[in-house]
Amino acid sequence: MAALHLLLVWATMTAAVPVLGFGLLVTGWGGGTEAAVPAFVLGAPLTVGLLAVAGMSARTVVPLCGSVAGRLGWAVLVFFLGTVGVAAGFAAYGADVDLGSAGTRVALTGVPYAVAAAFFVPSRWVRLGAGAALAICVTYGGFLGPAQARDNQHAAEVARYREHPELLYVGAAPPGMQISHVVVGPAYVIVDYRPVAQNEVGYVGLTMRSPLTPTVECPELLGEDVTCSVDARGDMRTVRELPGGTRAITLTRHLRDAEAGVHSQYLDESGLRHLLDTLHPLSDKELERLMREKAIEQGY
Repeated sequence: MAALHLLLVWATMTAAVPVLGFGLLVTGWGGGTEAAVPAFVLGAPLTVGLLAVAGMSARTVVPLCGSVAGRLGWAVLVFFLGTVGVAAGFAAYGADVDLGSAGTRVALTGVPYAVAAAFFVPSRWVRLGAGAALAICVTYGGFLGPAQARDNQHAAEVARYREHPELLYVGAAPPGMQISHVVVGPAYVIVDYRPVAQNEVGYVGLTMRSPLTPTVECPELLGEDVTCSVDARGDMRTVRELPGGTRAITLTRHLRDAEAGVHSQYLDESGLRHLLDTLHPLSDKELERLMREKAIEQGY
């Protein structure tokens, strides 16, 4: 009899609560809080009344349901406690905890009310079962579910960064420098190297992109104070003379399925070539560190 009572509570609230929630959503969407509050004031008593009607079948199971006043009090308590559980479920769902398909989530709507109703059944085993169900929900919704959600989000983020592995390359940081920022775009990867010491000035940039031509070639038109040459290895060297005797050097090299370019006004040509020579696919350990330090982001 207790099982049938709890099943009836679950079925009643599984049908009623989504309707109440949808009504609040529609009125709130159209008229804001001023419209949602009257809808709740009207809908909540109707739901409590429906729950009280369902409680009539439990007059021999739940002593509190033996009278009209008792059933109303029971319905109010079950509605309040169950709604707290539904709110907790919404919070968990908002934190990306996996609660199954849409149909499963609707079916779960009535569970908090059935659990709350079980605590009013004067049976040790029923109450122990309700306590166990509550403990499972709290453990999953508060600990296991969020941890799983974080793992899924992390895996999805890694998959997005790994979408074009032929471009996800880095080189050994020049002496005294480190990778400060990485941008992973749909057809490019940009890696910035900056000095480890905060008071030092310097910058080296690495750009990985899909090759535009089968081999690197100097452009036909060069700007003023710009020289370009391609050596026997196939590396293109571009030098721009800047005011004050500074030179901006860019070295471009073709890899298997990518074109790598390094440029700097502070690092000499040998340092840039060393960076090109040490290019390697970004390892899982390196990617984890960049993600942990929030030094990598998705570009568009």
